[in-house]
Amino acid sequence: MSQPFDKIVTYWQSNYGQAIQKSDKLEVPNQFKRMADLMAPGKSYYYIANFHTLDLELVSDSVKTFIGEEPAAATMEKLLALALPEEIEAIHRKEKTIQHFMMEYLSPKERLDYKVSYTYKNKSYDGKERVMLHQATVLSINDMGQFIHVFSIHSDISHLCKDSAEGVSFINSKNGPSYYNVTNTNGSFKPEELNKTSSLKKVLTARELDIITELASGKNAKEIAAALHISDHTVRTHKKNILQKVDCKNSTHLVSICLAEGLITL
Repeated sequence: MSQPFDKIVTYWQSNYGQAIQKSDKLEVPNQFKRMADLMAPGKSYYYIANFHTLDLELVSDSVKTFIGEEPAAATMEKLLALALPEEIEAIHRKEKTIQHFMMEYLSPKERLDYKVSYTYKNKSYDGKERVMLHQATVLSINDMGQFIHVFSIHSDISHLCKDSAEGVSFINSKNGPSYYNVTNTNGSFKPEELNKTSSLKKVLTARELDIITELASGKNAKEIAAALHISDHTVRTHKKNILQKVDCKNSTHLVSICLAEGLITL
């Protein structure tokens, strides 16, 4: 019987795997795993996926919390199966937008400079539902510019957000433009229709970053006002301005992109 996530597997195979003639297993230095463990604290797991074979070449020990099995038993299919069925269509749209951005808009060299992020909801083996932040970056590409190995981190942000958001963010690790909250549902990327910035740090003021940090801790406007010694009205005004600056419709996506940027931590 076909599973809901098969749609995404088929899409990846047809748009990535079948276009790649061959691939070798990535030689991962020991230091990489140590750094990855630091980057994925709390209720998170990470992996390196080979997009030619869709095999997982490295999986964190913490994946056991989600699939209820040892890391050696983890597969891409098992990880995709964690996503709630009602999230599959949204994930498919996001992956189509990512594919168009990475393969049609960027040059091969630029593909190594970006991190993509989006949120979705899943259910672990024990029935617990979570809001997850997915972050991924390309580790290797072939001579044709097709990316082979991708490093992904999935982090539980349920304590920060109640629902997943529609948008995808493309965050540049160097001096290029970043694109936040891309919500094109037809799977195309049209930069002329989007807001962009080099870094949220250059867009947001110190006070606005304070507001975001308090939002991420779960505080409401009244509690934030008390913590920062300002009025409720000032908090709401700051929040409205922040959402407009980064083109976010709600706090869920705002928190997720600030996490991805490293402006706040889990």
